[in-house]
Amino acid sequence: MTARVTDRRSAREFVDAHIVPHADAWDLDGRVPEDLIRKVSEAGLWAPFLPEEYGGAGMDWVRVGELHEEVGRGCSSVRSLLTVHTMLSWTVQRWATPAQREQWGPALASGRALGAFCLSEPGAGSDTSGIATTAAETDRGWVINGTKKWTTNGRRADVYLVFARTANSIGAFLVPRSTPGVRVRPIEEILGTRASMLAEITFEDVELERDALLGPSGFTAGMVLTGTLDLGRYSVAAGSVGIVQGCLEACAAYAAKREVGGRPLRDLPLIQAKLSDMVTDARAARLLLAEAGRLKDAGDSATLMATWIAKYFASTAAARHASEAVQIHGANGFTPDYPVARFYRDAKVMEIIEGSNEIQRMTIAGQADREKP
Repeated sequence: MTARVTDRRSAREFVDAHIVPHADAWDLDGRVPEDLIRKVSEAGLWAPFLPEEYGGAGMDWVRVGELHEEVGRGCSSVRSLLTVHTMLSWTVQRWATPAQREQWGPALASGRALGAFCLSEPGAGSDTSGIATTAAETDRGWVINGTKKWTTNGRRADVYLVFARTANSIGAFLVPRSTPGVRVRPIEEILGTRASMLAEITFEDVELERDALLGPSGFTAGMVLTGTLDLGRYSVAAGSVGIVQGCLEACAAYAAKREVGGRPLRDLPLIQAKLSDMVTDARAARLLLAEAGRLKDAGDSATLMATWIAKYFASTAAARHASEAVQIHGANGFTPDYPVARFYRDAKVMEIIEGSNEIQRMTIAGQADREKP
């Protein structure tokens, strides 16, 4: 039985024991094994922020960010599974009916049911104005038609949080995978987060009960979607900090044993400069993430902008330092014998998902304009 994870220290121990030794193999295989999913469940990592009555730990968001950072240090694909499960679980906690919370809360907290987030579509990405998936209201409930793409954990999830266009707005719906009309097509051979079990999900005349809608009709775009995407962005920021930390640890170990001209690589001034930048950016990104988490715990709406900033800084730092990590490793950095090649590919993904860096810069610039004297 795997020990429960309650803080950064126990998360690091879990990651070092169960994730780090196998992450490169999972990356090559393109999937996370069921044994790891079971261990994550036993460790209580899927949704520790859920209330204790549902089997969660009532964990604050600062600690959740620390746990996601440690998992991201080990494997961005596993962290991605936590991200989308967090997004669905929080949405159920916040907006579901009491009956839905009773149905899904304990299963989501324990990992008996895993969630996925269905927003992006072919040709539209995550642009909500381009959503073509429809939810038509009927006498009995809803009928959903459409296709979602780039769905993390789409191959393995038991329940999907699906955003679809209703007659008046965008609605968020809980759709069990077993519902007739749901079809799953794996997406393989991708650049990064290769083990995150991406899929394209097609909904063909999928009939749902009326209470499958989360929140009042016409309410989703402004409330459910905003909060859900914010938590996804927060988790990706945490995972990006983990990538920087992982690059630092890998490079420090490599530079200590690799010699050039009879001297350890770590003694070379340019290598020292690269390592010092990794140390500095890891700490800076971690502080930005902690600020966003504290604001979430305080219920302060300023957390939205703080999370944008943390995700932008951490993801750009991850991409920059993953590139430098490959450079430090030389030709060895191109191989699966060292984790830096995986960090390099995964870091590129971080600059795109949960809001591309271009969108983030525009959003942050808008905040600067609002804050001017």
